Amino acid sequence: MPSINFKGKNAVWNHHLSVPYQTLEKDKKLSVKGKNEDENLIIEADNLIALKSLLPKYQGQIKCIYIDPPYNTGNENWVYNDKISSPLIKDWINKIVGADDLTRHDKWLCMMTPRLKGLQELLSNEGIILISIDQNEISNLKSLMDEIFSDNFLGLISVVNNWKGRSDDEYVATCNEYLLVYAKDKSCFEMGGFPLSSEKLEEYDQEDQYGKYKEVGFRKTGKGWRRIDRPDMFYPVYYNEKMKTISLQRMTNSIEILPLTKDKLEGRWRWGKDTFLKQYQKDIIIRPVRGGEYRIFTKMRLKHENGESRTLLPKSTWIDPKYDTAKGAQTLKEIFQTKEDLFDNPKPIDFIKDIIMVATEKDSIILDSFAGSGTTAHSVLALNKEDGGNRKFILVQLPERIEENNPAHKAGFKYVHEITRERVKRVIDKDKLDVGFSYMKLGPQIDADSMLSGKLPSYKEFAKYVYYLATGKTMNNEKLINEKDFFVGKINGESVYLIYEKDKDKLKGLAITLDWAQKICKKDKGKKIIYAPACFLDEEYLEKFNIHFVGIPYSLFEKK
Repeated sequence: MPSINFKGKNAVWNHHLSVPYQTLEKDKKLSVKGKNEDENLIIEADNLIALKSLLPKYQGQIKCIYIDPPYNTGNENWVYNDKISSPLIKDWINKIVGADDLTRHDKWLCMMTPRLKGLQELLSNEGIILISIDQNEISNLKSLMDEIFSDNFLGLISVVNNWKGRSDDEYVATCNEYLLVYAKDKSCFEMGGFPLSSEKLEEYDQEDQYGKYKEVGFRKTGKGWRRIDRPDMFYPVYYNEKMKTISLQRMTNSIEILPLTKDKLEGRWRWGKDTFLKQYQKDIIIRPVRGGEYRIFTKMRLKHENGESRTLLPKSTWIDPKYDTAKGAQTLKEIFQTKEDLFDNPKPIDFIKDIIMVATEKDSIILDSFAGSGTTAHSVLALNKEDGGNRKFILVQLPERIEENNPAHKAGFKYVHEITRERVKRVIDKDKLDVGFSYMKLGPQIDADSMLSGKLPSYKEFAKYVYYLATGKTMNNEKLINEKDFFVGKINGESVYLIYEKDKDKLKGLAITLDWAQKICKKDKGKKIIYAPACFLDEEYLEKFNIHFVGIPYSLFEKK
């Protein structure tokens, strides 16, 4: 796979690994009570830090990620802020990236790289990431995604979002942008689809005891149609017209039917022999066609065996007035009851709803780490209301200051994240939804310096992170955490303990003692990984009690 080169690449390529871990703390005053309150999250934070904070609970758990990052047009006034130990990058900090900046593409790629790598860690193996982008960075982003996600590219969709075209373009009036689509592992991913149109539904004009269907040729057409593509799907089918019997074994007075083209080229059938034998009595039709030959047809059914209706795969071009950017702006005006544009180019909810429809199941988690005006959460709530789904959302929005001359500032919003939260709350209130969300802010940073200075996380938050460090896995059942016994969890027969209290003075006196070790070992004789400020046992006792000691805070990030 070819790689992309840009200034600062070496410095940022593994930066996501060195981002300090900070806990997430719920702001109860800004949260909304209701269903899925603890699963629906709005996080006020730099998204790079927030992605690291989500790892202990959500690594490998997210089904769908949609992001709408800065397009790097030179007119967005975005600022590079990642703190990386590189002389080149240090010189970029807190400087606006404008159109005349000769390194703006390098800066944009340096900003995106660690975030994309962090997002990749959160995706489930069956997950999908979709990114909105325009012509300014599509080429660079495609190359970067190819390098990070390897051969898991699924498609590039052109989305027509401005039917009139941009009148201020110099040569060609742009009327579209792009949606770049990758899987975490495309061998595990299954693409959903859109409901069939009324015209498509009319094609299913026949019906039997199993339901509606339409006839399609049993010989494969299109990509991979040849015998050499699937040799196991080239085989003779025998048909006795008088008896109306079908077999894969030659019968008396039967004719042999092969998957041949009009030019007698060898093709293949749609099914292998096993599927044919299972389905032919129900779904195979054989009849004569012109020239006295016989053709095989299969019944393509409107509904699958699981009862789900057949859908239409998303196409590489999305054209529909509902995708127009003006629709997104109008929706936002209606929510906030204003005639002013409070946010630049918000995405229409129908666009995000369609993304969610083809990319998720009804109980999936959808993450948007460039949340903006909160369209993704709005779309999740709207789609759940329409189809009875139980999807959850996670939004991350930087506390980005709004300029005083901006209509949003005049409406009382000083930061973008305030718009994000208020929109979601208003949608819940307006539609009278029994849904809530947790509003999260960054808590203490878990590292030696922070802990020694007295900035201590809660036991539960620290325990989740320790479990992640010790096992490399997310904690799926937080109820197992027992602060009284210092028990965190168990995996593959190994127990994880954390001897800790959120009190600097008490913390100084905590340690693995002989009495405590003997007490624990009476009920837990297996291997134990114990994080503690100190250990009063020598190596002989540690081995006897089957204990692996990890000191905190100094050895916090080391598992021996």
